[in-house]
Amino acid sequence: MQPELLLFDIGNTCIKLGLADTSGLGETWSLPTRMPHTADSLGLALAGLLGGAGLGRGDFAVCAVCSVVPDLTPVLRDAVGRYLACPVLNFPEDFAPGLENRYDHPGQVGADRLLAAFAARRLFPEQASLISVDFGTATTFDCVTGDAYLGGLICPGVLSSHGALATGTAKLPRISLEVDADAPLIGSNTSTSMRHGFVFGFAAMTEGLCARLRMQLPGPCLVIGTGGFAQAIAAVSACLDHVRPDLILEGLRLAWKQSRS
Repeated sequence: MQPELLLFDIGNTCIKLGLADTSGLGETWSLPTRMPHTADSLGLALAGLLGGAGLGRGDFAVCAVCSVVPDLTPVLRDAVGRYLACPVLNFPEDFAPGLENRYDHPGQVGADRLLAAFAARRLFPEQASLISVDFGTATTFDCVTGDAYLGGLICPGVLSSHGALATGTAKLPRISLEVDADAPLIGSNTSTSMRHGFVFGFAAMTEGLCARLRMQLPGPCLVIGTGGFAQAIAAVSACLDHVRPDLILEGLRLAWKQSRS
């Protein structure tokens, strides 16, 4: 692939970036969001990552950004301008998603939620209804019927819940959230109790909420999971019909492509 587009999904935990052209996504990377970035530190990090792929200044027609961290957005714009010399377009200000937004106050819905819903609709156009579930800093459920974004639910995130439990309780450790079981074990130690409680607890929440949302949506309904924890949920539950780890980057590419047509 000779990419013409550089994509950024700036979340509260990670900055995901990916290469793309009109036909699809290419290589992706991830950087931490919470370190004290400057335009130079971020620009040098980008130059290092892209240089490893043989890419650099002047190789991109445009940079498309979805950000839920307003303070970092201008830093990224400066970094891209200084080190990559390409224009920056922000979603949804500079290119619209092409969905009717039925949120009570449309400007209040997170750009990442709207973009995940848009990507789900474009990737599965034949489905009457869709639910996108993003396992990020928060766990969000977003509903689409036809070409209308209806809204959804915002719930605690897996890693933020884990971090809160580990820091708020003196005797509970930070643990890996990987399990090798089809059903929750009755934990006989703290690590197993926590791992299975988190993984199967969030799986049960996802199953229950998706079942209740499906009852309110017309026609056949697909559930698409994304975010860092989606694969772990899919491994222990059949509630996710598809897992698309880069759903927001895919949405950015599709929205940009649509804006050019």
